[in-house]
Amino acid sequence: MFRVLVTDNVADEGVAALNREPDITADVRQKLTPEELLAIIGDYDGLIVRSATKVTKEVLERGTRLKVVGRAGVGVDNIDVAEATKRGIIVVNAPGGNTIAATEHTLALMLALARNVPQADAKLKSGVWDKKSFVGVELRNKVLGVLGLGRIGGA
Repeated sequence: MFRVLVTDNVADEGVAALNREPDITADVRQKLTPEELLAIIGDYDGLIVRSATKVTKEVLERGTRLKVVGRAGVGVDNIDVAEATKRGIIVVNAPGGNTIAATEHTLALMLALARNVPQADAKLKSGVWDKKSFVGVELRNKVLGVLGLGRIGGA
């Protein structure tokens, strides 16, 4: 049985997909302290993290059964990749995982700026309702998009 420890918030669908595999058991243990992680990591063959869990040299040393560390997200700056490589532990991530969300967020911010939403919000919170100052620009018959060569610009 291949045991996987999931230490950060990962979509239920992802954990369910792991548990559907007959030879995999996924245990979700969120918000572990570093000491708690060190105490249990030796029982697992795989580790799935997001940003909150720091996969340090000590975690990798204690993870004597670890074969893979998966980062449910883009960066791996919270994982000691050099130490994992030295120990033959594969480190994987999901570089395209946030592409659509980042693109949509960019478009949402552009819309907010076109309609002066941040400025109107600040004025309203200070007790002033000045509708005429914050009408903004209508986007009808205009082209709006994200231009770029990377994953987000091409989405």
